[in-house]
Amino acid sequence: MGFLDGLLGHGSDLKPGEVDEQMAGILVEGEPVRVAFRVIRDLFVFTDRRLILVDRQGLTGRKVEYLTVPYRAITSFSVETAGNFDLDSELKIWVSGRPEPIQRTLRRGANVLGIQQAIAASLK
Repeated sequence: MGFLDGLLGHGSDLKPGEVDEQMAGILVEGEPVRVAFRVIRDLFVFTDRRLILVDRQGLTGRKVEYLTVPYRAITSFSVETAGNFDLDSELKIWVSGRPEPIQRTLRRGANVLGIQQAIAASLK
């Protein structure tokens, strides 16, 4: 991910193994990461059980907030893929108890379909 993409809030795909160290102590035993992506310093991590939003705060990023959203709390979601002139994709997730969706912009080439599949497979 380039510096400009980071400033604009665009996301980039990560391989599940790339987030294992960062998620040590957060994931329970036997909880694999399916899909993960980075937005600036933050992470969206999709496991087989839940969505984990990792929000690094402050100048140093040492303060970290972990928001866990069980898939059963997800009421709906939408994925907008990139077009010819619109180079970004958008992910919106509506969670029960929250009036506004959780939303992130992903740069072209991000694994939008993998994210959608991770959510859809968990909502069975």
